[in-house]
Amino acid sequence: MRLDKFRPVRPLVGLFVLPLAGCNLKSLNALYTAGSVSAQQRDLIIITAVLMLFVFIPVVFFTLFFAWRYRASNEKAKYSPNWSHSRLLEVFLWGGPIVIIAILGVLTWNSTHALDPYKGLVTEGDKDPVRVDAIALSWKWLFIYPEYNVAAVNEMAMPVDTPISMRITSDTAMNAIMIPRLGSQIFAMSGMRTKLNLVANQKGRFFGKNYQYTGEHFAAEKFQAVAMGQQRFKEWIQNAKASGQNLDKARFASLTKPSHIEDVIYFAPVKSQLLDHVVQQYNNGTPRNRLTKTAER
Repeated sequence: MRLDKFRPVRPLVGLFVLPLAGCNLKSLNALYTAGSVSAQQRDLIIITAVLMLFVFIPVVFFTLFFAWRYRASNEKAKYSPNWSHSRLLEVFLWGGPIVIIAILGVLTWNSTHALDPYKGLVTEGDKDPVRVDAIALSWKWLFIYPEYNVAAVNEMAMPVDTPISMRITSDTAMNAIMIPRLGSQIFAMSGMRTKLNLVANQKGRFFGKNYQYTGEHFAAEKFQAVAMGQQRFKEWIQNAKASGQNLDKARFASLTKPSHIEDVIYFAPVKSQLLDHVVQQYNNGTPRNRLTKTAER
């Protein structure tokens, strides 16, 4: 079979292949949700995409149809040089987009308020949220559990079906934390506190990372979010407490030095109100040479 026969449809093939070029389909795990927040975001993406197809499909169809119908070799095509107006066509061209924009406007308004990352989550049984303080470092993440006086580098544990209430800051350049299968990206900025509320509705290990370029080891600034049962979470806390590494001011200072750590490190006990201390040191005008050097990389 000669490939020349497929020459006319090559542009169509490229239309669907180009968006996937250089893309690892396994990385599109935001569509495989594991929490209520990410499930709502996935539904919003799908609804928006379907609505846009009402514009995309007619435009592509009629573009191809007109090119084929009025080709030079088709002498039967009716030529109407004096045609100037069609009410039906005007309604279609203006009414369709207006309706779609109105629907998207309502969806955007409702979802913006419903999926506010600062908004607390309510789960079945009205469980109290687990508080987690997340501090972005170069190039690693520190997760602190103030209620349990433990912390971990590059691993965030959470009980399944229990809200997670996060306070986030940075002791380096601006970062952006996100766990795609749980939803919502939020920035971590020095001298500021941001918040993020998530929940995992199924057990598993979920990929998380920094999505803001921060320098040399930016691509390696990843962590694991581990959702587990209540009993397993209690065991995780006890194992962290038994780690024997005290996260005091001196140990935290060593963590802030630019480095890439692949292994998970546990700490207990943890300096009280460590996140507040990190935020306040910027607001007090403390020189941050480390921040400047990291940002320049």
